[in-house]
Amino acid sequence: MADHPTPPFAEQQQPMPGYTGRMNPVPDHGETSYRGSGRLAGMKAVITGGDSGIGRAVAIAYAREGADLLISYLNEHEDAEDTKRVIEEAGRKVVLVPGDIQDPAHCRAIIDKAVSELGGIDILVNNAAHQATFSTIEEMPDEEWELTFKVNIHAMFYLTKAAVPHMKPGSAIVNTASVNADNPSPTLLAYATTKGAIQNFTAGLAQMLAERGIRANAVAPGPIWTPLIPSTMPEDKVKEFGMQVPMKRPGQPAELATTYVMLADPLSSYVSGTMIGVTGGKPII
Repeated sequence: MADHPTPPFAEQQQPMPGYTGRMNPVPDHGETSYRGSGRLAGMKAVITGGDSGIGRAVAIAYAREGADLLISYLNEHEDAEDTKRVIEEAGRKVVLVPGDIQDPAHCRAIIDKAVSELGGIDILVNNAAHQATFSTIEEMPDEEWELTFKVNIHAMFYLTKAAVPHMKPGSAIVNTASVNADNPSPTLLAYATTKGAIQNFTAGLAQMLAERGIRANAVAPGPIWTPLIPSTMPEDKVKEFGMQVPMKRPGQPAELATTYVMLADPLSSYVSGTMIGVTGGKPII
């Protein structure tokens, strides 16, 4: 059994959206452990938030499974370049596209870039997200509520709407939801609400696209050790992060990668409209 970091962690805080290299311990994205077997050979994937965290782990896994990639990210250029290097070492093409997915025009530009640079889209991974912690509803600015919805669910609609016309039968959409979709944390009210929306968006989308041969599924991570944690949570919560699940630790991004691979794999051709929990033993029912 692999030896994964367990709490308590060193006290640490970062400005949003956080940076991988400043975390203690540095997350494991599968850089040295993931071995591909050609499951996505020749496919072309778009991953939002692919510079770090879950997105980086998915990007590494997809590349080692034979896919070429476009990675969308906000402005974390150092993390994005690190991810690019690992993908290129796997012998795959990667295109980096920085920018804010709150903007519908930017979402359409991401898809246009994938079509022109990669030659098409077979897989869309809607993974980028925003969260912030508030103890009471009165503390939360209206702008924060709106920002969370724009990044987490509105952008998912814009990207999917733009991508679907370019997707052939056998293509797949994988959305990152959260355990918060079924078990919302009160201090993450806006975030949890959007994750519930993602669950429903995915379920409806799968039915809408079934006749076109395009599958849609979601992954529901539990506590995962990514830059989002020290940049959006109080230091005391960061120190004990992951203790709330039966495994008593956070998951590493690498531990989610195989789920995203399975959902994108054309062999999973009858899997659509579902949400798979990766939660360290915490049930989502």
